[in-house]
Amino acid sequence: MGKFDGVLLVSDFDDTLYGTDLTVSRENVEAIAYFTAEGGRFTVATGRARPAFAPCASLAPINAPVILSNGSALYDFDRGEMVCETFLPERVLGDLMELTFVVPEIGLEAYHGDDIYLHNPNIITRNHLARVGAPGEEKAIRDIPGPLSKVLLEHDRRSVLERAREYILSRWGEHYEAIFSNQVLLELTAKGSNKGGMVEELARRLGIGAEHIYCVGDNENDIPMLARSAIPFAPSNCAPVVREWGARLVSSCDESCVAEIIGILDGRYPARP
Repeated sequence: MGKFDGVLLVSDFDDTLYGTDLTVSRENVEAIAYFTAEGGRFTVATGRARPAFAPCASLAPINAPVILSNGSALYDFDRGEMVCETFLPERVLGDLMELTFVVPEIGLEAYHGDDIYLHNPNIITRNHLARVGAPGEEKAIRDIPGPLSKVLLEHDRRSVLERAREYILSRWGEHYEAIFSNQVLLELTAKGSNKGGMVEELARRLGIGAEHIYCVGDNENDIPMLARSAIPFAPSNCAPVVREWGARLVSSCDESCVAEIIGILDGRYPARP
């Protein structure tokens, strides 16, 4: 038995495990390999959908299903199969048409399976699609096929997205989660579908107790999973909202913060005979 048997470590991807140089550092890879060799289960929780994360799935020694689409999907890349998935309610297209009438400046990406449909794409849309290496097809909202796993709302001014979130939550808060993944991206998922809920589901499937779950993330959409973490970690480059929430700060994304966390866990769990 390894010293990390029964331990789950979940990392956000962009700007946490995946650096500004668009790589996972050698230090992180070596530390994760040690963690998994000692029985630990390591995975990623990302806002990316399956096609956008698939090219990155081999960058680190992941040995558990990956949390995708900001917590609306759990996908096993080793087996090539979806473990579980949640969807936005059928009413979402009507709500999006109303929202874009009230806040016409916003662009959006709607995720249906492996396809991404765009409405009013803007510079944020183009930059996001380029970063994740995924194409998108522009379509009228009423013609977007369902079901949708998530919708990304996009604008280069946070105030516009704040206005959109306030409208969504004040009118339809019982149906949706609306949470920022960074300053220019607002994630819309089904109520209860977030990284925290899917971390709990993954731990349940792996038979791992809550006291042995550890998570690290840098932005507001990571807070639901940090709230499930025995020690909630955040890289020093994290958003102010995460710092103010009370996460334990470690080194930055570009300073191999995941390797540092594994070092902390190495001291927390004694070697087994």
